[in-house]
Amino acid sequence: MKTTGFIKHYYIMLLPGMIWLTLFSIVPMFGFVIAFQDYNPGTGMLHSEWVGLDNFKYMFTLNDSKTIFFNTIFIAVMKIVANLIVPLVFALMLNELRMMVLKRWIQTIVYLPHFLSWVILAGILLDVFSFKGPVNQSLSVFGIDPILFFARADLFPFIIVGSDVWKEFGFNTIIFLAALTGINPSLYEAAAMDGATRLQRLRNVTLPGISATVVLLAVLSLGNVLNAGFDQIFNLYNPLVYSSGDIIDTWVYRTGLVDLQYGLATATGLLKSVISFILITTSYFLASKFANYRIF
Repeated sequence: MKTTGFIKHYYIMLLPGMIWLTLFSIVPMFGFVIAFQDYNPGTGMLHSEWVGLDNFKYMFTLNDSKTIFFNTIFIAVMKIVANLIVPLVFALMLNELRMMVLKRWIQTIVYLPHFLSWVILAGILLDVFSFKGPVNQSLSVFGIDPILFFARADLFPFIIVGSDVWKEFGFNTIIFLAALTGINPSLYEAAAMDGATRLQRLRNVTLPGISATVVLLAVLSLGNVLNAGFDQIFNLYNPLVYSSGDIIDTWVYRTGLVDLQYGLATATGLLKSVISFILITTSYFLASKFANYRIF
């Protein structure tokens, strides 16, 4: 009886979270029916005209739909690759550092941007890359004319990827450093006794030791192929870079909340959600198969 009463307390503690999840994550999902309607806020979902798949058909006839899907995949894939390679290389370099105090300081400094919101970081980036900002002033020393970085559609995706890596690689580095601590030190000692150089130990001991973690993170990141980062791009983009920086989420925001085309915006968002669900399911299947990772 005491055990039963103790467990009830856990359910009571869980109740506020479940209520929040239901109200803000589950109930809004019923709004997907707007994707199949000519939605009118005045009449609501129950009385709006049913149009079936017309919103989806119209979406695929728009040139914007091709652009936003391409931009989303292009930016997301670059982020996935960069956020694997840069933290991995940095973690390997940091792992070779023998000055522990300096190592902790560097790790703390690169980790700090992770805690800042994109609203703050966007303001910093806009100032740094502004027409009279530090970057253009540095370029002027070499005789290079000032560049309007956030007005150049060809540069915008790379600024997005670079700034995302700057923000997140400190956090991702910690994951790889944790994996490195799991390697048996005796393997390094045995390799050193066999005359292996530091580079050979890196190639034959370190990399194989963290290969499972690298594969796991790479596979799980497949679920984010259609998530290019709404917060970041929304705070940095402008109409001049829509051709290369407009993604599904930002286009849905403008179409639904600015242009008031609720059915079209919902249809686009629903299609993205379905594809993302398939990708996430596939990624967890691959993670289970190749990295022995399971949630359930």
